[in-house]
Amino acid sequence: MAGRNGRTVRDLRRGNRTAVLQKLYFDGPLSRFELGPATALSSGSVSNVVADLIADGLVEEAGSVDSDGGRPRTLLRVAPDSGQMIGVDVGETRVRVELFDLALTELARTERRLTPQGCYDVEVITGHIRDGIAEVLGARQAVPERLLGVGVGVPGIVEHTPDRGAVVHGQTIGWDAVPLERLLRSASRLPDEIPYFIDNGAKTLGQAEMWFGAGRGARNAVVVLFGSGVGACVVTPEVEHGRAVEWGHLTVRVRGRRCRCGAPGCLEAYAGAESLLARWREEGGRPPEDTDEETALTAMLAAAYPPPGTEPDPVALAVLEETAEYLGAGLSDLINLFQPERILIGGWAGLQLGSRFLPAVRRHAATYALRHPADRVTIDLGRLGSDAVTVGAAILPLAEFFAGGGRRPERVTQGHVPAWRAALRQRAPR
Repeated sequence: MAGRNGRTVRDLRRGNRTAVLQKLYFDGPLSRFELGPATALSSGSVSNVVADLIADGLVEEAGSVDSDGGRPRTLLRVAPDSGQMIGVDVGETRVRVELFDLALTELARTERRLTPQGCYDVEVITGHIRDGIAEVLGARQAVPERLLGVGVGVPGIVEHTPDRGAVVHGQTIGWDAVPLERLLRSASRLPDEIPYFIDNGAKTLGQAEMWFGAGRGARNAVVVLFGSGVGACVVTPEVEHGRAVEWGHLTVRVRGRRCRCGAPGCLEAYAGAESLLARWREEGGRPPEDTDEETALTAMLAAAYPPPGTEPDPVALAVLEETAEYLGAGLSDLINLFQPERILIGGWAGLQLGSRFLPAVRRHAATYALRHPADRVTIDLGRLGSDAVTVGAAILPLAEFFAGGGRRPERVTQGHVPAWRAALRQRAPR
């Protein structure tokens, strides 16, 4: 029976379960007494919901605390073993697959390195994901019935269609409307009821930092993925679940260097690790041959910032300093457009450049940005390291699970419109 607002009793129960689960997840362990005011539910509703969640194995006792003169209060928490998620990072140098429990503790992982030649062949990538999923599940002898879903972070624009599921438009990697969800379903050995959740890698990175990392507590933030290319996730009160923006393809120089997307003058053509190494080579530097970008960037940093008493490579140092200016100028656009409280830098190249690179980036960002928003933003590194994209990808099925009140959809079809978009609005308490 539906109420005046169109909500049924079933909807109400699901919403109450969601409220309790999310509060315990982010703020637990908590007692039943604390859950009432924290969720705005009556004590009777809290007792009923908790009893249901315990019966379903989703909530468990976690000790007790003394009360004011009464009996000790039992603490409750979300049971970490009650579900599992897989997060996949289709990165620029590797495909990483990780299995997590419900508390996002890593249970197993595997990686497939990508070679420069044909590394983004669609069949190769889907094969890596398929084999990686099988490997992490086999390593833990996981039961598929406990798997809440598989989240995948990918480069490019992700379109969710009713007929083909998630379709990836990855111009920089040669993917033109690739029906990745359909391909994974065809290649995977998982049961049909296991859902896939596919989104932009910068967005999954941003979601992870907002829930568990350096973005926690911020209302306005931009999380930057700095790797071979650059991308960003923007989180505002209006777009609380975050929105991926193709920041790397803002034009920073008319008739400038050709970007790998094909356009001239993109920020990525000056600030991405791929272009950074190319410019070092063009200016006379000597990157190591026949190696991947991560190793080459390590060598460049070692040349530019050698041990004390050793002369730096002037070419490597000059290219890095110029890159810091381009990055700072690019960040100033984000500052002027979105006026964030925080900008967080992640991605494998961002992690390698690290704190040594940040002062110059901050200085240039302040120089190019409007003074008022520049004075109110902090620019720092993300906290979640190299696992941030996989953690963020695993959040997608977790958020869907929360939105369903701790129950998976009875049937998952290709093109299923997930509830996680609304659930992602729940963030850690400020």
